Amino acid sequence: MPLCLIAQPIHDAGVTALRDAGLTVKLASAPDLDTLAAEIPDADAVLIRDSLPDWVIDRAPRLKVIANHGTGTDAVAVDHATQRGIPVVYTPTANVQAVAEHALMLMMGVARQAQAADAAARKGEWGFKYTRPVYGLAGKRLAVLGFGHTGRWLARMAHGGFGMDVQVWSPSADPAEIVSAGASAAPSLEAALRGADFVSLHRPLRADTRHTLDARALAWLPAHAIVVNTSRGGLIDEDALVDALRGGRLAGAGLDVFAAEPLMQGHPLAQLDNVLLTPHMAGSTQEALEETARQCADGIVDVLAGRRPRYLKNTDVKSALFSS
Repeated sequence: MPLCLIAQPIHDAGVTALRDAGLTVKLASAPDLDTLAAEIPDADAVLIRDSLPDWVIDRAPRLKVIANHGTGTDAVAVDHATQRGIPVVYTPTANVQAVAEHALMLMMGVARQAQAADAAARKGEWGFKYTRPVYGLAGKRLAVLGFGHTGRWLARMAHGGFGMDVQVWSPSADPAEIVSAGASAAPSLEAALRGADFVSLHRPLRADTRHTLDARALAWLPAHAIVVNTSRGGLIDEDALVDALRGGRLAGAGLDVFAAEPLMQGHPLAQLDNVLLTPHMAGSTQEALEETARQCADGIVDVLAGRRPRYLKNTDVKSALFSS
């Protein structure tokens, strides 16, 4: 029976689906790359929730499919897998609602001073509400940067549920789709940012999207604005963000992703009380984890059965398992 190596723990639903399809399933004895490299040589399939560099792929002569547990595949050597004829399946729709909800949670958390308010309540400082201004979301302008699955979901939730004025900047999006989500299309990044009360990033990380929010772009935002990122840390120039937050040129930030993960001890972002941080968990609700695991399993089973999977990242791959 084909062997599927699971690099990091997943929801049991995915394991069950793989076993029901006749695969032998093995969980790696530790979640790190060295362990994965040592245990991958016998694998026909690998399911990962973290990075998969080319040197690990090259340790797997039998590998026929890679399943990426999530939307972003920038930590996977997709080009190398394509050269090796290995399809990379992923899950672009499994956690979009969870991530959009998390983005809204970060907006509200920063706007309502949730971190500082929690600390005050624990210390019995009931006068906290007289010392810090807090803000609502209703009627405020939200700039959504990127209009993939998650950006669309957030736009609908923010407009329909909170009555926000949603401006979308996405060079590749159809303006009609933006309007159908209750939003309007911004003609440029600058136009989206000027006058925005909140900004939420939902772009893939590529060479042309890295540091979408750099010092120049951050300067377009009003000083009362709040920046939220649940996509990829590299979309923001973190040094410029820290400077803007420290200098009072930005009110706050809510961040689930970072340029280097995990966030190193003593990182400047962790020293700021106007920043709310979460450890890359936006897509980790139990519901989203179950659906993501199922979609990974479906992709693996399809490839091993010779079927083109529904969600194939490297669509130009020449796999020996595919007839076309």
